[in-house]
Amino acid sequence: MYTRQVYTVCRVRGMSIGHTLLGLLESGPRHGYDLKRAFDEKFGQDRPLHYGQVYSTMSRLLKNGLVEVDGIEAGGGPERKRYAITDAGITDVERWLATPEKPEPYLQSTLYTKVVLALLTHRDAADILDEQRAEHLRHMRVLTDRKRKGDLADQLICDHALFHLEADLRWLELTAARLDKLRAAVTS
Repeated sequence: MYTRQVYTVCRVRGMSIGHTLLGLLESGPRHGYDLKRAFDEKFGQDRPLHYGQVYSTMSRLLKNGLVEVDGIEAGGGPERKRYAITDAGITDVERWLATPEKPEPYLQSTLYTKVVLALLTHRDAADILDEQRAEHLRHMRVLTDRKRKGDLADQLICDHALFHLEADLRWLELTAARLDKLRAAVTS
């Protein structure tokens, strides 16, 4: 059974946390602490998971039969559960990996809304576009530096972000060139 509920409940920043943790469990049983550390090392350089997020996700995965408790260890603090992926969990990960991600068309972006509102309220929309362009270029410099210093995984994730920023810059230039037409269209 494909548990769509886990996919939507555990989705953060465009990534399915539940499926990612399940995939990490395929190499063998792990404690929540070990899962967090592995996630942060491989996927969370910019935004590491909170421990509470790991344990609430594991609780949902357990409830949905995608993981099981492989052992409980008593220590100086709270009991430490070791989780293992179930056959249903493996099937769920396989299905998730085989499902293409839906492209995000950005048909209604916040930036577009800001430009139109600036025009409607007789503010300078060109300034908004200029400031955004400067912010995109600043972020691109940071990513380019990180890419230059990073390993292959970091290079690939930075390339992905840079390509999106380049597309945004093209949109900013096109919008700036059409600002008078847009002003006429939204104020008529």
